[in-house]
Amino acid sequence: MKALFDIVSHQCSKAVTNSYSTSFSLATKMLAQSIRQDIYNIYGFVRFADEIVDSFHNYNKEALFNRFEEDLELALEHRISLNPILNAFQETYHKYNIDKHLVMSFMNSMRLDLHKSDYLTEAEYKMYIYGSADVVGLMCLKVFVKGDEEKYDHLKDSAMSLGSAFQKVNFLRDLKADYEDLSRTYFPNTNLNHLDETSKRRIIMDIENDFAMGFEGIKELPIEAKFGVFMAYRYYYQLLKKLKSTPALDIKSTRIRVPNYKKFELLTRSYVKYQLNLM
Repeated sequence: MKALFDIVSHQCSKAVTNSYSTSFSLATKMLAQSIRQDIYNIYGFVRFADEIVDSFHNYNKEALFNRFEEDLELALEHRISLNPILNAFQETYHKYNIDKHLVMSFMNSMRLDLHKSDYLTEAEYKMYIYGSADVVGLMCLKVFVKGDEEKYDHLKDSAMSLGSAFQKVNFLRDLKADYEDLSRTYFPNTNLNHLDETSKRRIIMDIENDFAMGFEGIKELPIEAKFGVFMAYRYYYQLLKKLKSTPALDIKSTRIRVPNYKKFELLTRSYVKYQLNLM
């Protein structure tokens, strides 16, 4: 029965989320039950595409990515895939009428990671972030507003800013791994061999501006989504604070983390703020 296969597909997407990201998994658990699975479905899709280009070093990444993209196209067209992650994603895609442009923009940015190693201009940098992060925020927003196009149009700029903030924090946190293991640099006009405090401050100010605009949108999200997104915001903002207080040279040589006990502490404090309407 297709219904049983769909249940298995949902379980796979949830397992991917729980396995790959403690923080995102925790934030997703704070969403209303009615939309939680659809966010798992989106995360499973974007995580698998990202893993192909970032992790499968002993395999032909381009061939794997091409096959994944072909399977994605067929899944969206035929509303089924024997890849359970794509089967779950296509369900959410059709359920909320997600723009295909968002999906293709994401895949285009992931494909860049197969060959492109640096981003020399602001235009290249912004294009990559739009495809790798902003559109993921917009896909999630489609779920959060449950197809309300007027609400979606009102909040999409804030959703994109929040997606940008999360991605830029990831770039700064993963500076060492991206540069040394994958030979990638994302920040334009920044010499990572000699990352100094001035460059770090410029990057952080840009991220803080994105967070400010993203936060305004969080306050207007439907009740089903608001606390979960607020939790993700709080986690990433805490990570940014740690990066801000870490010397530039240390960022280049280590990976900054928020320990699990701190994540649960953030959850508790965020819940109190949310309940007291102190957002």
